[in-house]
Amino acid sequence: MPAIVVAAAVGVLFFLAYRHYSSYLARRVYGTDAAFVTPAHQFSDGVDFVPTNKHVVFGHHFTSVAGAAPIVGPAIAAFWGWGPALAWIVVGTIFAAGVHDMGSLAVSVRHGARNIGSIAHDVISKRARTLFLLIIFFLLTLVNAVFAVVIGNLLVANPGAVIPIFVEIPLAIGIGQYIYRSRSAALVPSLIGVVVLYALIWVGLQVPIEVTGLADALGVDNPRNVWVVILFVYAFIASRLPVWVLLQPRDYINSHQLFIALGVIVAGIAVGWNTIAAPLVNDVPEGSPSIFPFLFITIACGAISGFHSLVASGTTAKQIDNEADVRHVGYLGAVGEGALAVGALLAVTAGVAATRADWSALYPDFDTASGGAVGNFVNGVGVFANNLGVPLDLAVIFAAVVVISFAATTMDTGVRLQRYVVQEIAEVLGWQRLARNLTLAGIVAVVVPLAMALLPGGGEAGYTFGVLWQLFGTTNQLTAGLALAVVAVWVVQRGRNPVAVLVPLAFLLVMTSWALVVNLRNFVDDGQWVLAPLDAIIFVLAVWLVVEAALALRRASGPGSDSEHEPVPDDSPQRR
Repeated sequence: MPAIVVAAAVGVLFFLAYRHYSSYLARRVYGTDAAFVTPAHQFSDGVDFVPTNKHVVFGHHFTSVAGAAPIVGPAIAAFWGWGPALAWIVVGTIFAAGVHDMGSLAVSVRHGARNIGSIAHDVISKRARTLFLLIIFFLLTLVNAVFAVVIGNLLVANPGAVIPIFVEIPLAIGIGQYIYRSRSAALVPSLIGVVVLYALIWVGLQVPIEVTGLADALGVDNPRNVWVVILFVYAFIASRLPVWVLLQPRDYINSHQLFIALGVIVAGIAVGWNTIAAPLVNDVPEGSPSIFPFLFITIACGAISGFHSLVASGTTAKQIDNEADVRHVGYLGAVGEGALAVGALLAVTAGVAATRADWSALYPDFDTASGGAVGNFVNGVGVFANNLGVPLDLAVIFAAVVVISFAATTMDTGVRLQRYVVQEIAEVLGWQRLARNLTLAGIVAVVVPLAMALLPGGGEAGYTFGVLWQLFGTTNQLTAGLALAVVAVWVVQRGRNPVAVLVPLAFLLVMTSWALVVNLRNFVDDGQWVLAPLDAIIFVLAVWLVVEAALALRRASGPGSDSEHEPVPDDSPQRR
C-alpha cells in the first residue's frame, strides 16, 4: 500500500477528533472556563509560573512529551505488523491520549498547577499520593537515564550532529532574551532559529566532534558515558533556569522541527511514492512476545503515556494563560505525538526497506527490532528527505538532530520534574532542608538517574536500556492509569459524565496488569532477580491503585458526595 494513503487518512481522522471530540471534552467533561484565573496569573513569579501564549506553551508541552519514546515504541511495534500498530496509535491517540493529557492538564490548572500525584491526595486518598510519588520517581529515573543513554549513543554514531545540538542551547537563550525583553511574538525569531540550526547541520558534517580521545584519556571504556555525564551536567543547569530563559524558546524551536520533520516524511513519501514493505500482520517467530498485551505496552508514547500527565501537571499547567488553552495544548499535543508515532511507523515500514525481504532482515525477531528501532527511524527519514533532493549524508544527520533534540527536551523537562518530586517526597518524609533547597533537590534529581545510566552490564545498550527499560512500558502505563483514575474521580465529583475517562482507564488497567503477570513469570523463569522483584512491586502498586480508585469513585458517586455540591470550593478561588 502507498504510505501516503495511510498518512492522509490518519491526518483526516486526527483533524476530526480535535475539531469535534476535544470540543465535547472541553464543554461536557472538563468544563473549561475562559473566565477562570489560572495559576500562572495567581502565582506568577517569572521563574516557573509564567503566563504564556498558547502557541509557545504548546511548543513546550509538545516537544517535552514527544521525546524518543513515540519514535522507539512504534519502530519496535512494527514487528507485529503495521496494521495493529497503526490501529492502536490512531484509536489510542483519539480516545485515550487526548482524554488523558487534556484531563491531567485541566485538573492541575484547577488545583493550583500542582502535580497529579499531589492532587491524588485530595481527590482519591492520602495513600494514593504516596503510591503516585513512588511510581513517578521510578518512572522519571528510568526516562532520564535512558534518554541520556539514547542521546549519547546517537552523538557517538552521528558526530556531525554535535555542533547543531549544542549550539542550539545559546541560540535558544538568545531568542528567549529577545522575546522576553522586547515583548515581541515568538514565531519569527524561533523560525530564524530553526534556519540557523539546519545551516549548522552542514557545518557539523564538515566538523564532526568525537569524544573517543577524551574517553581514552579519562580511562572510560565507552565514549557514550562521556556524553551521558555532559548531558546531566547540562540538565542540572537547565533545570534551575527560569522557564522563559531556555525551556520555552528551545521547545518552541523544537516544535517547529517536529512539524518540519512530519512535513519531510509526508512530502518524501508522496514524491518517492514509497510503499509499505512490511506485512499488515506479521507472522512472528515462536516464543516472541504476544501482541496482547505487549503491543499496548510497547507503544506507550504515541498512543497514551503516563509521562504526559507529569509534564502537563508539572510544568505546562504553570504556564497556561487562559483555561480555554487547555484544549489546544493538551488534546492537540496528544494528536501531534500521535502524528509523530505514525511518521515513525511509516519510516520503518516504508522508508528503511524497499522490499519485504529487506524489511524481514531488519525485523527477524523482537530483540533485533528493539535494538535497531532508533537507527531504522533515522535511516527511514533519511530516505524520505533524500526523495526531496537532500543528500543522503545530510538527510541522516537531519533525522538524528530531530531525534536528539526531542530526547534532550524531554530530559530538560524530566530533570525539572524529578526535582519537584524529590522535594515532595522530602516533604512527606519531613526532610525540610531537602524539600526547600532547590540546589540540593536538583543534585539528587540528577545523581540518581546518572548513576543508573552508568551502571555496567546490559550489553551495548547499557544496563538501564538493556535491562531495566523492560519495566518502562508497564510503569508508564500504570502512571497513565493512576492519572486517569484521578481525573475520573474529579469528573464524577462535579456531576459530569465520566465514561470518556473510565473506558481508557479500564483498558489500561487490564493491559498493564496482564503484562505485569506475564513479565513476572518470564523474569522468574529466566532468573532475572533484579527485574522480578521490581515487577512484583509494580504489580502490587497496580492492585493498590485499582482498589483506591474504586473506593474513591464509589464515594464520589454515592449519596452526600461532592457531586451534589458543585462547584467544589478548591476549584475557583477567583475569576477574571
